[in-house]
Amino acid sequence: MAAASGVSRATVSFVLNDDPHQTISAATRDRVKQTARELGYVPHGVARALREGSSRVVVLNIDVGMEGHYSRSYIQGLDAELTAHDHVLLVRHGRHTPQSTQQVLDVIAPRAVIRFGETYLTGRELDDLGGGWRDGLAAHAAMQLRHLVEHGHTEVAVALPHTESPLAATRLRFTGQAARDLGVRAPRTFVSPPGRTACAEAVRALLKGAPEVTAVAGFNDDVALRILMALLDLGRRVPDDVAVIGFDDNGYGAYTTPGLTSVHVDAEAHGRLSARLALHLDTDGLRPPPARVVVRESV
Repeated sequence: MAAASGVSRATVSFVLNDDPHQTISAATRDRVKQTARELGYVPHGVARALREGSSRVVVLNIDVGMEGHYSRSYIQGLDAELTAHDHVLLVRHGRHTPQSTQQVLDVIAPRAVIRFGETYLTGRELDDLGGGWRDGLAAHAAMQLRHLVEHGHTEVAVALPHTESPLAATRLRFTGQAARDLGVRAPRTFVSPPGRTACAEAVRALLKGAPEVTAVAGFNDDVALRILMALLDLGRRVPDDVAVIGFDDNGYGAYTTPGLTSVHVDAEAHGRLSARLALHLDTDGLRPPPARVVVRESV
């Protein structure tokens, strides 16, 4: 490459590594980069990792039960921001143990390992930008309940997924605290099975045992859409008899009748922010926009 570009090997190295401490003319940089493209130059990942002390791979661990619309959008933002900074994203789904994580560290020496949802849940690293009661899971769980209370619903039930979720206990704790702050009774809970008939029976049992319930808050939109269908199957009018609100706004609620009201969170922005934090880069200008209630007809 140096011979083809008509420059020294050191200059080629400075250009390809974008060394900020070297003064190289724009014309020379362009010539070297053009030569790299023509010769099909590809950085040697192992050699680079040895030189830099780590690879340019960032690992994201997603635990079982954490997948959903938020995680998909989060990954899009995380991947885009890492790509912009010449890094590659590796996503690991499933159950992660210290031993399995150490194997990854030993094999690829990643630049960083991110546990999905950690900053969103706790906000420790973002000064509550990505977690907690200002603009995190706690605040958004409260937003879901507050929307129902503001529409006159003081007896609420929370519909949980049929599969185990690491977030379930945390969400219920946040919702319970929000209920106390709003001066209403803590919502009762029930599980919504995936089968249409089974879900309808679960909703029937809920309303029979607690006829005072006038609204159901879904753990996510997938669950809320099942509840919406179950209520219609039971001949209950939504929202006149029972209101329904989702969480995470996966987009499908816009195509139901009635349309599903939901809480929208900009997960892609959270992903970009996590990428900057993992690479120890400036996060100015990447503050995620506030969550909002997407108002449709189900409340």
